Amino acid sequence: MKESPIIVLESKSTRARILLGAVIIFTLLFVWFAVRWQVGNMLAHLTAPNQPDATDVAKLAISLAPDDPRPRWLAARAEKGNFSLESIESSVRLFEEVVRRSPNDFRWWIELGRAYEQAEQPANAEMAFQKAVELAPTYTFPHWQFGNFYLRQNRSEEAFSELRKTTERSVVYREQVFSLAWDYFDKDPQKVEELAADTPDVRATLALFYAARGSADNALRVWNTLGEEDKAKHLDTAKRIAHGLFEKQRFRESLAFAVQTGIDREAKAESISNGGFETYVGRPEDTIFGWRILGGEGKVDIAPDAGVKFQGSRSLRITFKGYAKPELHNVVQFIAVEPGARYRLSFMVRTDNLRSGGPPLVQVIGGRDNVGIAASEPFAVGSMDWVPVSMEFIAPQDFDSVHIRTGRLSCEQCPISGSIWYDDFELTKL
Repeated sequence: MKESPIIVLESKSTRARILLGAVIIFTLLFVWFAVRWQVGNMLAHLTAPNQPDATDVAKLAISLAPDDPRPRWLAARAEKGNFSLESIESSVRLFEEVVRRSPNDFRWWIELGRAYEQAEQPANAEMAFQKAVELAPTYTFPHWQFGNFYLRQNRSEEAFSELRKTTERSVVYREQVFSLAWDYFDKDPQKVEELAADTPDVRATLALFYAARGSADNALRVWNTLGEEDKAKHLDTAKRIAHGLFEKQRFRESLAFAVQTGIDREAKAESISNGGFETYVGRPEDTIFGWRILGGEGKVDIAPDAGVKFQGSRSLRITFKGYAKPELHNVVQFIAVEPGARYRLSFMVRTDNLRSGGPPLVQVIGGRDNVGIAASEPFAVGSMDWVPVSMEFIAPQDFDSVHIRTGRLSCEQCPISGSIWYDDFELTKL
């Protein structure tokens, strides 16, 4: 086999040696400066401005990477945090150095704008924020910063002109802008809505914003500006609105959203929902105006019963297995009512081997303080076939909801055992 020729580079000539030396020196210099820059940049990234040694680290990072804006940003932020006049002026000069080294990064212009504002140079601050917006016109953060600057300068018209642009693309900033305007304009919905872009997504968020603040009429009004297709796309938002209005005790408006979204599609004001327990009775978190079967009571089993019913296809059975707590609050339903109106609640009940010194009963609870406004007679102990029970009550004057629940006659150390069945709950306005 023929051996491959070996090529030897002659380095004996002066020119070759100089060229080789130059390449080596260039490579070493390149590696040295590259490593220096990387180390300086890394130090600036890993050091928080509020660290005690931030200024010293920044000086070292600048010496290693003098043209990198990040180390000078660290030095500027560390100076800015000292709050003395001299430190503020020094931070401005350092931020100006940062911008000179990276003039096309909107983040540095925002930092410079903040520094100018802190140094009481509003004209320069406005220029810096304006430059940030020009560099990143589609980003929400520069508009948010510029708008807040104008707001601090009491230039509300220009402020909200910038802030409105943030509502178009960002849910987070959108809610913050609505909150700012709500407080700034003393809860004036017209002013808030001037900042809302006319898109279904923004209007759905605005309806949720109103609901979270108990402004039920505005929530419902804005929601109903959406078409049916857009409402369907924002179904989760509508469910959050329904729950938010319920928590704010705006029950009729919450009911409207609960029906629209399908949370409680069959629910109606002044009416018991699923009074015969013919449809599914689910988890408490799945309903607002349907039956809520609460877990965690202990020694109480609650379930629909298709084998025992007064009429229809099923009833609701509650079985007590030595339940001994002095109070019982379960099988709950909230109903939107007319304040001050008179109603009759009626239902059928059956018992089997019921034993207790404090037997169960049905209560009507109302008012902001959840006070009892009516109660049935305690159910007779022993066993009895289906019997009708009714009670009349007047809804609270200042409240548009009541709820019914299973309670018990208060009794210390009186366990309940046995079973009861409910069927045919009905509410009648008198």
